[in-house]
Amino acid sequence: MPKFELSEREIDAQALARGLAHARAGACATFEGWVRDHNEGRAVLRLDYQAYAPLAQSEGERIVEEAREKFAIVEARCVHRAGTLAIGDLAVWVGVSAAHRGAAFEACRYIIDEVKKRVPIWKNEHYADGESGWLHPDNTPVEPGQR
Repeated sequence: MPKFELSEREIDAQALARGLAHARAGACATFEGWVRDHNEGRAVLRLDYQAYAPLAQSEGERIVEEAREKFAIVEARCVHRAGTLAIGDLAVWVGVSAAHRGAAFEACRYIIDEVKKRVPIWKNEHYADGESGWLHPDNTPVEPGQR
């Protein structure tokens, strides 16, 4: 089973969290990123996520493997949505289990931060005023044609 996944379907956070359980694990930390109704003072109606899937998959797997090497963790998973998402939808989920809470928290934070920096997933925000705008993984605006 891949440790990083792009998904066109809803994320089942409860099922993913159950998959982190292990007799060696005494802690579990999860992160959920939801679609919010605003960004930088603008009302947002929905998002479209697009990814370069082959590179996103390999870079996401690399990030989870780095977390396994850097932190004393038992298990880790990350799922990021692709496609059109509504306000309130779960866009990204990260889960980590470890023997101790410190490692679980640190690894979870590492994974989400690195995914946002390095994985080629672009977000197109659709605003209430009828405009839309693409954001690069690090949330910088992208001019049309630069994707």
